[in-house]
Amino acid sequence: MRMTDIQRCEIRPGRLVEWTLSPRTLDIAAGLPEDARPPAYIQESHIRTARSVREDGLFVPTWLGAAFDIPGPVDLDVLQEALRAWTLRHETLRSGFRWAGAAGDELRRFTLDAQAVSLHREEIGDFPDATDLARHLQDRFDSVADALRWPNLIYTAVVRDDGVSVYMGFDHSNVDAYSIYRIPAEIHELYTAGVEGRAVEHPQVGSYVDFCEAERAEADRIDGGHDIVARWREFIRRCDGRLPSFPVDLGLEPGGALPVQKLLREPLVDAADAAAFEAYCRPYGGSLVGVLAATALVVHEIGGEPVYRTVVPFHTRSRSQWSQSVGWYVGGAPIEIPVARTHDFPSALRTVRAELQANRRLSRMPIDRVLRLLGQDFHPTSPDLYSIVSFVDARDVPGSVRWQDQSAYALLRVSYGDQVCAWVTRLPEGLWFASRYPDTDVAHKNLRLYVERLRDIVTSVGRSRP
Repeated sequence: MRMTDIQRCEIRPGRLVEWTLSPRTLDIAAGLPEDARPPAYIQESHIRTARSVREDGLFVPTWLGAAFDIPGPVDLDVLQEALRAWTLRHETLRSGFRWAGAAGDELRRFTLDAQAVSLHREEIGDFPDATDLARHLQDRFDSVADALRWPNLIYTAVVRDDGVSVYMGFDHSNVDAYSIYRIPAEIHELYTAGVEGRAVEHPQVGSYVDFCEAERAEADRIDGGHDIVARWREFIRRCDGRLPSFPVDLGLEPGGALPVQKLLREPLVDAADAAAFEAYCRPYGGSLVGVLAATALVVHEIGGEPVYRTVVPFHTRSRSQWSQSVGWYVGGAPIEIPVARTHDFPSALRTVRAELQANRRLSRMPIDRVLRLLGQDFHPTSPDLYSIVSFVDARDVPGSVRWQDQSAYALLRVSYGDQVCAWVTRLPEGLWFASRYPDTDVAHKNLRLYVERLRDIVTSVGRSRP
C-alpha cells in the first residue's frame, strides 16, 4: 500500500456512512473494572506525549488509517458485520486506558468482552465535492481517532452505485504500518464470506494486549546496569545528550514552536530497478541495508556531518502468534555510520550491515524503558522522539497484488513535528517513498535533494550489476 495522506488517496464524491462503537458498548465500557495487563511502554509514551503537548496548547493528531475500495453494489449490513467481526478479532481495538491514581497520572487499562462490542451506523450525507469530503474525513478522524479519548477508532464508507470506498482511522497506540497493510484483504474476505453466507475460519490471532503485558514484564527485569542501557547511554552521549535528528538543515529556530509539517510522497523507482537494487545489496543484508547506506552517504553530502547516527525501526513480532495481530509492534536500534571514512557504497553497506548485526537486538527492549533507566529528563515536546528512515518489503502481505486495483492506501496524518520521518516501501510496482518533515523552505529543498540523490544511488548501483 502506498503511504499518503487523506487528501491524496483518490477520494471520489459519494454518500458518506460512518461507524463508531455503539452507545451500548460505551455504557458497558464505562463500568468495566481495571484490566491488570499494563500498557506497552510505547503506548504509554505515546499517550503521555500527547497529553504533554496538549497541555502546552497544541493539538497534534497522530492517527493512522487505511483506504481501499470494494466493488459494488455493496450491502452495508454485510459490510457492517465484516467490520465488527474484524474488530472482535483484534483485542487491542476493544481495550482502552483511563487516568487513575491519587495524582491522576497512572494509566490503567480496561478491556471489553467480545460480546459487548457493537457498531453504530450513521448516515452522514452526500458529498458532491471530493475536496470537501477529504476535509470532513480528516476533521472527523482528528476528533475521534485521538490518543486522549476512547474509543479512538472510526470506520467510514463512501457509497456509490459502482461500489464503496472504505476509510478507517485509528490512534497510533493500537496500530502500526503492518497492521494497516493487512486490513484490505481481511475486510474483503469477511465481506465476501458474508455476501455468500459462509463463515470465515481463521486461526486464533494473538492479542496485542497480551504482548504488551509480556513485553513490559521482560523490560522491567532489567536495571540501569544492563548492557543494553549502557549501549544506549553511550549512543545518546555521542548525540550530545539527545536522540538523533535528521542531520541536515531543516530551517528551524532553536527553541521555537513545534512547526507544521509537510508530506512528500512519490514513486522512488520501478519494479525492475527495485529488484536490481535488492540483488546488489543482498550479499550485505538486502534493501534495508542499502537504503540506510545510501541515506548515510546522501545526508553527509547535504549536511556535512562526519557520522550518521539514527535509530532504525524494527518490528517486534518475534513469535508466529503475533504475525497476524493488530498492534504497535515496533522497537528501535541505534546505529552509527562514520561516513567521512566511508569512501564508496560497498564500504557503506559493510558498515551498516555490521552495525545492524551488532545492535539489532537492542530493538527488543522498549526505548521508553531505557530512557527511564537512564534517569535523564526527556520531556516530550514533539510527537516524535527521533527521526527515522524505515524500510519495509510489503510484497508478502496477503492481498498486496490487488492493492493498485483496490486503490488501497496506508493513511498518514501529517500535522506538527520537528523531526523527519521517512518510509521506503517495497511494493509489487517498485519502491515508494513517503516522508513528513517541517514545512520550511530549507527543509523542503533539502528533503527534495535527499530523495533525488537517494533515487540516483538506488538506480545507479542496481544498473551497475552485470
